[in-house]
Amino acid sequence: MTEAQTRTTAAQIADLLDRSTSMCDVLLATARTHPDDDAVRSFTTGQVWTYDELMARIGSVAQRLQGVGVGRGDTVALMMRNIPEFHVVDAAAMMLGAVPFSIYNSFSAGQIHYVLANSSAQVVIAEAAFVPVIEEARALGVSVTHVLTVEASVDGQLDLSSELAAESTDFDFTAAASAVGGDDLLTLIYTSGTTGPPKGVELTHAGMLAQLRGIHEYLPLDGGGRQVGFLPAAHVADRWTSHYSALFTYANTLTCVADMADVPAALASVRPTVCGAVPRVWEKLKAGAESAYPGDLATDAAADDGLAAAIRQRLGLDQVQWAITGAAPTPLAVIEFFGALRLPLCEVLGMSEGSCCVTANTPTEIRPGSVGRPLREVEVATAPDGELLLRGPQVMRGYRADPVRTAEVIDGDGWLHTGDIATIDADGFITVVDRKKDIMINSAGKNMSPANIEGAVMSAGRLIANVCVIGDARRFVTALAVVDPATTDCLSRDELREGLRSQVSAANKNLARVEQIKKFLIVDDVWSPAAELTPTMKMRRNVVHDRYGSAIEALYDDAIATDYEVVDVT
Repeated sequence: MTEAQTRTTAAQIADLLDRSTSMCDVLLATARTHPDDDAVRSFTTGQVWTYDELMARIGSVAQRLQGVGVGRGDTVALMMRNIPEFHVVDAAAMMLGAVPFSIYNSFSAGQIHYVLANSSAQVVIAEAAFVPVIEEARALGVSVTHVLTVEASVDGQLDLSSELAAESTDFDFTAAASAVGGDDLLTLIYTSGTTGPPKGVELTHAGMLAQLRGIHEYLPLDGGGRQVGFLPAAHVADRWTSHYSALFTYANTLTCVADMADVPAALASVRPTVCGAVPRVWEKLKAGAESAYPGDLATDAAADDGLAAAIRQRLGLDQVQWAITGAAPTPLAVIEFFGALRLPLCEVLGMSEGSCCVTANTPTEIRPGSVGRPLREVEVATAPDGELLLRGPQVMRGYRADPVRTAEVIDGDGWLHTGDIATIDADGFITVVDRKKDIMINSAGKNMSPANIEGAVMSAGRLIANVCVIGDARRFVTALAVVDPATTDCLSRDELREGLRSQVSAANKNLARVEQIKKFLIVDDVWSPAAELTPTMKMRRNVVHDRYGSAIEALYDDAIATDYEVVDVT
């Protein structure tokens, strides 16, 4: 990092967002204000690019893309880990008025084929490691004409290595930016798909600007700080926090982490000023801090400012001004733990269809368990069945080439039907109960939220990595419990069984009788983002139910044999 990163005031950032008509305008203004400041770096290699170096590479890549036929409105597919090169090629395509989008690295050839066909992409830019699966997808029949790698050429493959090393460019950024308007498409976000094929969410420049303005109004931070990017670039959360916010808007030096296993070390090294993560990352940070402490860390830290400060520093979170959690429900115990460390963990409601954040808590206005209040340009309401509705400029233009599914979620009055069951209190704070499609109704007709029950289990101990609650049309509630090797490897089987029973029993004490788990299966498998989980760790319930169908039946019929260990909690 440079000796003195230029500070941009909150008022200057607000003015930038107000006068910009596209994200091209935002990036150009930021780069011109911070030419010698560090823009992006790789945690793995230590490579650092200043804004001047970043823009030289963006201009050079843009000219190369023009040379292979990329122009206004064309889609460009990207498949990379969280590395600096992603930000260059994405911005280069954007500057041409094209529509860059990212592919989840865990996608199969069939899934890649689907998104390439749906997007009509003719150019793919990728790390060399992903070229084989991309070629498998091309063989299934798509219109892709060029695949370029970000590394030096391998076996004659087209590459961008010289452009990504450029020290200067004669690309006309001003003319390019002036041709891009607010209604133009900025990107496509392909949903990771808890059910069915991915949907291509079409987001505009104006929608992302509205989202950035709303967040900045809620929490008007100065720029020139530090952030760590580690989520998949295909997820809207990383596009907002890392790309459009940190790099484009705030000139926060962005450190890219290609391997999620390096996140704790990166946080400790970078000491970010803004930190956003999915709940599972916060759970892991909590578990790591607790594993090195002999007593009740949360209780002791709550009573000891010095201990709380020492733990924040050890985690690399001592300079965080805003800690964000979202994309899935965050267990209350996790929020309470970081609260005890004097680090308010602010839940947000983020969704691809809303350009990411549509509601937010802030450190000074926080209601644990809620997802905060709607941003200024976001209207909210609830349908008669409790479904949360949203309306405003942040809402997507629609699903790519899919008017039927678009009409299913955006009604004639412009309301986006989120699929979340929620309540709104008198102060405007929103609490999400569960996904509408996930609500369970037991055999007696009682409605229950599996997410609420699962959150209680995860908050009651540290032995479980994932839990899936079963109970729809059943006479009682059961669960599948995936153990966490980090906390269970040292336990005997008997100790594990009793520890899990104790954790589930503790959760039951905080649940209504009808919600309490009566039996559970100990699942020794590992659930992965390629199967049971989405890339952001949401559960694919249909996949879980299909995989463990016979084992689930064994929970309700003792006569059915199962390879999994059934534990009776009662």
